[in-house]
Amino acid sequence: MNITGNTILITGGTSGIGLAFAERFFAEGNTVIICGRRADRLAEIAAKNKGMITRQCDIAVASQRAALRDWVLAHYPAVNVLVNNAGVQFAADLTQETEMSKVYSEVETNLMAPIHLCSLFGAHFGALPQASIINISSGLAFTPLAFMPVYCATKAAIHSFTMSLRWQWRNTGVSVYEVAPPSVDTELGHDRRADKTQSHGGIPVAEFLEEAMDGLKNGLPEIAVGQSKGLRAKREELFELINRPFENK
Repeated sequence: MNITGNTILITGGTSGIGLAFAERFFAEGNTVIICGRRADRLAEIAAKNKGMITRQCDIAVASQRAALRDWVLAHYPAVNVLVNNAGVQFAADLTQETEMSKVYSEVETNLMAPIHLCSLFGAHFGALPQASIINISSGLAFTPLAFMPVYCATKAAIHSFTMSLRWQWRNTGVSVYEVAPPSVDTELGHDRRADKTQSHGGIPVAEFLEEAMDGLKNGLPEIAVGQSKGLRAKREELFELINRPFENK
């Protein structure tokens, strides 16, 4: 992937991996558009990164996804890269009656939104000489943590969807990438923690970003970062091992 001279739309760009991608792509000479739900965070980021474009949008809402596409194409018709990064993560005990609002939120944000956005920008990207779609999955797409089954299932679906999307765009100018992070030290999953300021744990965002960007620069269609390589390679073999510490959750 050519990592400079693009116009890039990044969902969930106000924190963590999304913000790290936004700032790196911006530094590489791209026009960067980020969207997120929090107006205050968007304003902070715009003030810090003069020239970065922000748009308030809840991508869990289908009508807002369509409005985002219309606004981007009207104001930034050179857009040629879509990064589907936004995600939410909840725990769920499926042996008990489950709070379905959280299930719907995970499925809509993590799976439906990327599928819908890929479809919304499809005709535009197909008309360009070169475009890229980058879907952020997870090492847990390959070997799930059973105490957050819906999150893992949505990421497994993103992995499968990305493979199919890549096949459908074969022999065109549209490249489709999957980046599978390991546990990265972000605020993902803060809703299930008593201390909402506590981070996720895992490798530093900067460490993740270096490996992910290197994979994109080298045109790797599937980029499993850090421990995600092992989760991808061993899958079922690691399932019991990684879940044993969480038996009492």
